[in-house]
Amino acid sequence: MPTLQVSPSAVDCDVAIVGGGLVGASLALALTGLGLSITLIEAVLPEEESQPSFDTRTTALSNGSRRVFEGLGIWDEVAREVTAIRQIHISERGRFGSAVIDAAQEGIPALGFVVENRVVGRALWRRLRHAKELTLWAPAKVASASVESGCSCLTLTDGRVLRARLAVAADGIASRVREGAGIGATRSDYGQVAVIAQATPGQLHDHVAYERFTPSGPIAALPIPDGRVGLIWTLEPDEAQRVLALNDAQFLSELQVAFGWRLGKFRAVAPRHAYPLSLVKADSPEAPRTVMIGAAAQGMHPIAGQGLNLGLRDAATLAEVLADAPGEDPGSPELLARYAQWRQTDRNAIIGFTDGLVRLFGSRIGPVRMARGLGLVLFDLSPTAKSAMSKLSQGFAGRLPRLSRGLPLRRRVEGSS
Repeated sequence: MPTLQVSPSAVDCDVAIVGGGLVGASLALALTGLGLSITLIEAVLPEEESQPSFDTRTTALSNGSRRVFEGLGIWDEVAREVTAIRQIHISERGRFGSAVIDAAQEGIPALGFVVENRVVGRALWRRLRHAKELTLWAPAKVASASVESGCSCLTLTDGRVLRARLAVAADGIASRVREGAGIGATRSDYGQVAVIAQATPGQLHDHVAYERFTPSGPIAALPIPDGRVGLIWTLEPDEAQRVLALNDAQFLSELQVAFGWRLGKFRAVAPRHAYPLSLVKADSPEAPRTVMIGAAAQGMHPIAGQGLNLGLRDAATLAEVLADAPGEDPGSPELLARYAQWRQTDRNAIIGFTDGLVRLFGSRIGPVRMARGLGLVLFDLSPTAKSAMSKLSQGFAGRLPRLSRGLPLRRRVEGSS
């Protein structure tokens, strides 16, 4: 397909990525070396304390995400500060039934890896600062976006204008780029807030990740270095504000009651933060000259730890679509439709699965609560169900992108399959 003819004076780059968080930065690094001119726009420098994407929050990376980072050349650096998940323990407070998924029983070294966001962000940006064919605009913020004359036109708050054949919205759930492209988003407020902290338990976590369902919402305790756990405690908004106002001893006491004693007595807790939870889904992942990835395409509840992993598959898929079309216009309708079609099954299935879990374990109806306990017992007795769950974070995409399969991102040789 011939490249779209656009006046050189009207185009400043082939691909403009708005948002240099974990997903946007991963895409930028994946696209280097493909012969495309790339501009990455990020509002906050990665080393700033106010950078929301690279804080001390912990993320559970799937094995597929590990392979993506291997392909991007950053895994060796990240791996020095990750903690492997060798078991996942699922239970519900006050109800019978629990389930355990074990990596050894599934024949894999780990079910996933827990890492602080700042560790991944630091590794990505260290590589980006030395990448060829990449221009970094940071700090810089997009004020508005529009499509005109065959380009995406991005106007920054300082008055600069960037024109790109393709604009990639990686700027979060309140995406200005998505809005400028005329794409709406469906938002479902869960009426919950995630309280984030790091705690030191009395017993070693032994590489076990815990998902504990309570009447107010789930508590995740993820293994991190030095025997600590990364906490994600889901509460109703008023209750979250009350818990945040407690002193450390009071907080740990209430956490102990909610979580139980599987990790012994909690002894210390790091500073706490809170984030409102909702499901935000873009009405479409693409529009003329624009494509949405990561939270700009879908912002999800952290109940199953799928948000970043799904966003990285967005980035890996888009990178492969562009890599397999050398010389083509990166913003052509055909390429964007190819991307959207490829992502449809995985995206819808993961969103549906996560949303279903929130609603299932959030129900206080008696028969539903009883069924949940029985369901956990049956799940724990089913090797087939456990195997399927252990592979969940690989996605429902059918054909996974090459980076997610541990294969190099390469241009397709003419005439090859």
